[in-house]
Amino acid sequence: MRCIAARLLPPASLMNRLILGDNLEIMKTLESESVDLIYLDPPFFSNRDYEVIWGDEGEIRSFEDRWAGGIDHYIAWLKERVEQMHRLLKKTGSLFLHCDWHADAYIRVDILDTIFGIKNFRNEIVWKRNSAHNSADRCGNIHDSIFYYQKSSAHQWNVIYQNYSEQYLEEFFDSVDENGRKYKRADLTGAGTTRGISGKPWRNIDVKAKGRHWAYVPDELERLDKMGKIHWPQKKGGMPRLKVYPEDMKGLPLQDVWDDIRVLHNLSKERIGYPTQKPEALLERIIKIASKEESVVLDPFMGGGTTVAVAERLGRRFIGIDQSTIAVKVAELRLQKQMDMFSELCTVHFHRFNYNKLRYEDAFEFQDWIVQQFGGVPNTKKRGDGGMDGKKEGIPIQVKRSDNVGRNVIDNFLSAIKRDDKKLYDKNVKEKKPVGSMIAFSCGSGARQEVARLKVKENIIIELVEVNKIVAVAEGPAEITVKIRELSRDMRGNAEIEFAAKAKSEAAINFYAWDFDFDEKKGFKATKVIDSEGKQTHHFKAGEYVIAVKAVDNDGLESIEVFKIKVNGVVKKLQ
Repeated sequence: MRCIAARLLPPASLMNRLILGDNLEIMKTLESESVDLIYLDPPFFSNRDYEVIWGDEGEIRSFEDRWAGGIDHYIAWLKERVEQMHRLLKKTGSLFLHCDWHADAYIRVDILDTIFGIKNFRNEIVWKRNSAHNSADRCGNIHDSIFYYQKSSAHQWNVIYQNYSEQYLEEFFDSVDENGRKYKRADLTGAGTTRGISGKPWRNIDVKAKGRHWAYVPDELERLDKMGKIHWPQKKGGMPRLKVYPEDMKGLPLQDVWDDIRVLHNLSKERIGYPTQKPEALLERIIKIASKEESVVLDPFMGGGTTVAVAERLGRRFIGIDQSTIAVKVAELRLQKQMDMFSELCTVHFHRFNYNKLRYEDAFEFQDWIVQQFGGVPNTKKRGDGGMDGKKEGIPIQVKRSDNVGRNVIDNFLSAIKRDDKKLYDKNVKEKKPVGSMIAFSCGSGARQEVARLKVKENIIIELVEVNKIVAVAEGPAEITVKIRELSRDMRGNAEIEFAAKAKSEAAINFYAWDFDFDEKKGFKATKVIDSEGKQTHHFKAGEYVIAVKAVDNDGLESIEVFKIKVNGVVKKLQ
């Protein structure tokens, strides 16, 4: 899976996106009625001392704004965001808002009923998080509420069935057939009489006199009886009943109390180190209820990325927004772990971009991306394009992914502009408008002098635009150094090894991520997503291994170190 950097926001239906920023401002840029399902788990109006999780500038700034006042300020802060969510939802769309008891009444009455309308309230889903919670002077709080609202009566709804509990099976499936299979007895008749064939007696049993009719025509009743699906009572004159086996039923339709999904425990494989992380099973149920494949799912408080990870796995498109750079980066790593070469492209929208990644990775990908950031339209023809990498309002754009471009580049570009559209070129020269834009990482003195000469002597204006004038560029983390130390070894040569990584960045390193089975073709698949210290212990069997570690700074920029080790009698680091 490739997650590429981006800044412009295309229509929601076109691309999977992780976006850094204030969700209110981001949602204002998205098109109306473009989202099918919204799940939001906003910060609870509870103990705010535990709300700052990542600790980066964006999260702290949002925290301070949200807690500038009391409950009225909190509700106003949340309400203006839900108003945008209502605008973004399609008419068939639904919203699920996750909250606890501290502000649930205010949220429902002052926000959701006001914006969506009381008639569009569908459920208050009770999610039982724990079995018990100690409280000195009241009943323990062991549940959250999830308010489910639709935008209109045409909302998407998919029925989900749950397995019957053992208690239910024991109480209702209380009969046993000759093969030892449990079944329950169901009525073979329906209310009301009818003049049709189902109203006539069957096997001399007349139900019309009781104000009912047979629920099946006589031929079907005979077929059921031959299959052994009809229970005949021993009591003379008793009514036959239909045998219903548990495996013949779909299950119990989903109810509004969810007590079968537990909070993640400390040793859960899902846990990534995000304190308020929700279980994937919870989001899987919500997404299956209210969307279908290719639907667009929005999580405006993305946090640890559970919603987008589940949406991607279920074949939905997704948009995740968070004010924390690190939250966006963690979600990206989580997606990379589960996606493969057949997965949809994902774009990541940061405020700053890694110079080394832009400068040295795929040239065509960078070319298209920077043209878009400049406000232009990329040229779909990549080879033999005559030097035209895109256009902005008809004006040619050329991209040079290099530093210190020289005069020869300007000469060649000017020739290409004239060949492309001589009539437009002459018009722009006459009107003293730019005839083209050259984008590069930096421009040499020769290029600058030639551009100045053309403007002064010939009225030809060529714009020289450096990449850092279009997007904010930073170096990102420096090269990572890794030290390894063997902690223990058994008789078979298996070893416990400690790894210690170290990198520096102007923005400060926030965390490290590790892949202990790195495959360059598959890409980085984090075994450990969040490692705040850069130190890990891992068990290896004898053999050779490729290991990768990423350092992520507070701007969300990263560097990677890939190395091999050999575990066989001694541990060796192979270059």
